[in-house]
Amino acid sequence: MNPLTEKQIRTSFINASRGEANRAVLPDLDEIAWDGLDYLGWQDPKSPLAAYAVLELDGAPTGILLRSGDARTGRVRRQAMCAWCEDVIDTGDVVLYVARRGGDSGRRGNTIGTLICRQFACSANVRRTPTAVEANDAAGRELIVRRRIAGLRERSEQFVREIRSTR
Repeated sequence: MNPLTEKQIRTSFINASRGEANRAVLPDLDEIAWDGLDYLGWQDPKSPLAAYAVLELDGAPTGILLRSGDARTGRVRRQAMCAWCEDVIDTGDVVLYVARRGGDSGRRGNTIGTLICRQFACSANVRRTPTAVEANDAAGRELIVRRRIAGLRERSEQFVREIRSTR
């Protein structure tokens, strides 16, 4: 992922008002290892039920505002698989995130949800070394990792496109 500035992030949101985007507490952008990310995702430390994801869509940063699916506790789902990275190893820290749709549809209260790793560790999950059962040589392991990365990008982009399509 290409490094992003605060301004690029704040202006990228397709389902948040200007006020919501300006109130978002951003991570320390200087501390991010951009080359190992397929998207930038984080939870808002001031609002634990709010989270954000920004990815490159059609060559431009595109951000979404997410809310935890359980408004009372932000409860982690037990043994669920993230719909973005589809990691079968780390299934204990997955939560239902809901995003308001873009445009008039979102203003009328329409939302869409998906299961995502709570800490947005998808980029690390898809890059983990495949087990010997998955591939027994370096070329096979590299191919598996490339396929995982492509799948993560495809699924996360599809979710954002679905939000944007109602704009």
